[in-house]
Amino acid sequence: MKKVLIATEKPFSKEASKAIVEILKENGHEPVLLEKYTEPAQLYEAVKDANALIVRSDIINKEVIDRAPNLEIIVRAGAGFDSIDIKYAAEKGIVVENTPGQNSNAVAELVIGMLVANARNFFNGTSGTELRGKKLGILGFGAVGKRIAALGYGFGMDVYTFTGDGVFATIDPEQSYVKDLDSYDALFKECQYLSVNLPLDDLTRHLVNYDRMMMMPKGGVIVNSARVEIIDEPGLVKALEEREDLRYLTDVAPKSAELKEKFGARLFATPKKCGAQTAEANSNAGTAAASQISSFFKTGKPTFKVN
Repeated sequence: MKKVLIATEKPFSKEASKAIVEILKENGHEPVLLEKYTEPAQLYEAVKDANALIVRSDIINKEVIDRAPNLEIIVRAGAGFDSIDIKYAAEKGIVVENTPGQNSNAVAELVIGMLVANARNFFNGTSGTELRGKKLGILGFGAVGKRIAALGYGFGMDVYTFTGDGVFATIDPEQSYVKDLDSYDALFKECQYLSVNLPLDDLTRHLVNYDRMMMMPKGGVIVNSARVEIIDEPGLVKALEEREDLRYLTDVAPKSAELKEKFGARLFATPKKCGAQTAEANSNAGTAAASQISSFFKTGKPTFKVN
């Protein structure tokens, strides 16, 4: 029997937590819930005898890992894993996994919903525009990007991406309607709408910068459902100042107070990150994490290992 700690500062839904616990118990493990904790010390205490750890956006750094001598595996219930020190975990022989694709539809629907709301001026009664016939560029053609492409195409949009960065696989045959351009710059030059769905790493940090934003066609709109650090915020401020036609929509709160205060309706940010906040995504990611841990302890083979 392995002790599996489900440590979530922002908890799973009650239904998802129940399903996670059931999967772990069915596979002979001891699930322990630590929900809505407010101090790192609470996590330090709970993790000290855990063999496995399920988290959401919780910070799992060196300090946490050093207090978990029995830890064998960490699973991030979701796609992004930059909140986990994967390098240090590897040094300690701890496998880190994510659960790609489980939240993709929820995030994609949010992105399209934000595009619709923006095109209709957030339903303020004034005349808006339609998405049909507009060009949608996707930065990061992973599970979320592929789903956004499908929804955008359903709206009659022309869909573009760039897969030559080597981060993601090529376009699947069933999505042959997606045009693969030869660079990120080409996406910015071609597309009025750009959706940012990239993981955060040294290559993508500040990938969306002033020079690229200034390449966008008239009425350019950037939607960020990934990480705030992918946007060069000083560059964004400068671009918005110089081009009154540009807009920025984000599901990750800007760090710059100037952005929040200066540009009014041209900048929309959700009150808190909510792309994956649906009942379905909540359950999918959590149960996938429980199943992956059960499989790891049964077979010794990792699934979706990221380190």
